[in-house]
Amino acid sequence: MSVKAAVGIDLGTTYSCVAVVQNGKVEVVANDLGFRTTPSCVAFTESERLIGNAAKNQIANNPINTIFDVKRMIGRQYYDETIQEDIQSWPYKVSKVDNKVKINAEYKGELRLYSPEEISAMVLTKMKETAEIFLNEKVTDVVITVPAYFTEVQRQATKVAGEIAGLNVLRLISEPTAVALAYGVDKLIIGKKTVLIFDFGGGTLDVSIVTIRDGEDFEVKATAGDTHLGGSDFDKKMKEYFIEAFKDRYDKDISGNPRSVRRLLTACEDAKVVLSAKMETTVYVDALYKGKDFSTTFSRAAFEELCDDLLSSIIKPVEEALSIAHLNKNQIDHVILAGGSTRIPKVQKLLKDFFNGKELNKSINPDEAIAYGAAIQAALLTGNMGSFMKDIKLVDVTPLTLGIRVLGEILSPIIKRCSPIPTQHTETYVTIEDFQQEVAVSIYQGERPMIKDLTYLGHIMLTGIPPALRGEEKIEVTFSIDVDGILSVVVYQPTTGKSMDLVIQNVNGRLSKPEILKMIEDATKFKEDDKLMKEKAHVRNSLEEFVYKVKRCANATGEELAKEDKITVLEACSSIKEWMENNSQVEVDEVKTKHEELEELASSILLNLHRMTLTSKLTFN
Repeated sequence: MSVKAAVGIDLGTTYSCVAVVQNGKVEVVANDLGFRTTPSCVAFTESERLIGNAAKNQIANNPINTIFDVKRMIGRQYYDETIQEDIQSWPYKVSKVDNKVKINAEYKGELRLYSPEEISAMVLTKMKETAEIFLNEKVTDVVITVPAYFTEVQRQATKVAGEIAGLNVLRLISEPTAVALAYGVDKLIIGKKTVLIFDFGGGTLDVSIVTIRDGEDFEVKATAGDTHLGGSDFDKKMKEYFIEAFKDRYDKDISGNPRSVRRLLTACEDAKVVLSAKMETTVYVDALYKGKDFSTTFSRAAFEELCDDLLSSIIKPVEEALSIAHLNKNQIDHVILAGGSTRIPKVQKLLKDFFNGKELNKSINPDEAIAYGAAIQAALLTGNMGSFMKDIKLVDVTPLTLGIRVLGEILSPIIKRCSPIPTQHTETYVTIEDFQQEVAVSIYQGERPMIKDLTYLGHIMLTGIPPALRGEEKIEVTFSIDVDGILSVVVYQPTTGKSMDLVIQNVNGRLSKPEILKMIEDATKFKEDDKLMKEKAHVRNSLEEFVYKVKRCANATGEELAKEDKITVLEACSSIKEWMENNSQVEVDEVKTKHEELEELASSILLNLHRMTLTSKLTFN
């Protein structure tokens, strides 16, 4: 009995990727259009839901119902500063429901509200189906990557997205750690090497320092980054610049026209890619707004000046990671690039200059390395390593300090930043009031000392503490982080033996269990809708092909076919073509009925004429 293939998914901000390990070999899987990365994009129309390339290809014509950048929302609350900043640039509408982020989209003529987890689940479903087609088997167990700097809530929300997609998430693995696995295993490293992974994608920047020993032992020493800095920020800078340029040239403001803004943003994305290879390019959009074309030459130097504030931010996480690991830049053996935004020449120059001219390692595909490493992790977990080394050991770390609020509105750390995971720590506290009988343990995450500057994760209320003078009764607080980086908290009172626990998932503003179950149910309905749409497309295409086949046959018979019979057949074909054009949303059975009617007519007229010759040439499918 063969071992199931191991599957790893890189759920990216702008593009996602899936890889599998099968028969001891890692394969990055191409989607149905032959691309090895798929846009993390979902669109809704009057009749169907589109995911990936199909969604992105129609974005200019349907900007308010095409959803992207969802990874920037997942695990965040509506009033999060970054959400409020991004709302200004998204063409689709985002609203607040009980402080939760809800994405507005019109589907089948009805306004619907979707959570970021639901949209992410749709992208994951697309990657799941891509792997299933390649493997010719059902995929359930996967490893999904997340930015190293994702909070506990963001990690939990990503797991929920996997659950909605019908996946069993074996492990969440940090993106730079996945890159280290891909590099260390693929390059067969000999001896001990300390590498810095610089992972700069469409929406996030992650920096991790990893020690690799003989391509077998992987130990993350430090991690730093910015979950709100990526290639899409460069695109937005360019877009805003050209909106002003268009206004100066034509005295017209396009910012209130979603279609025009989207078309301009697409031109900016393309220009950024070209400027990674050439010194200048032309940004051109025909009939951008009210019939006015927009065309301008844009140089690499102008791009670098425009985006100087973003570019100057990329070295800070590198310095931070080195400081946490207690290393200097000369102790880094290799600087490994991952993520599409590392192709920007100025990014490479800044890194190279920082490391005193050290050559940057570009030996792995920056778009595929994360999925590649995730598949290796999946192979480790499923025992499907094949020709890989079977004793690979991986030690990851928690990205941010975790603790509780204490007197003075300050944080008392329990698990410190960059602690190896899985891990568990216990701290003991005492009552702060005379005869105190209950305590609220509030849990926070972050690196600042004051609670007001930290991320709130949840709280536990423990009651029934024996009345006593201040400081006489103790409370033990235990923090446990599992291999996915997800936190569990237990509060224990030794005198009574009473305890309460909490897994960080149902934080204020996040999804409840009933909501998750409802979304799983909705995802199943979507799957049935998608299946029906594919069947409709198939039967309509079959009917259309059949109409052309009958028309060609009727026209090819010449004088052998009676004029009135020929007219009858051709009119029937024209009638069906017109019917199809005017009835795009009819049910499958109606299309099949039309197919059968035409087949019966064509067979009775065409096949009865010179049957000996025609039956050998005609088949009706």
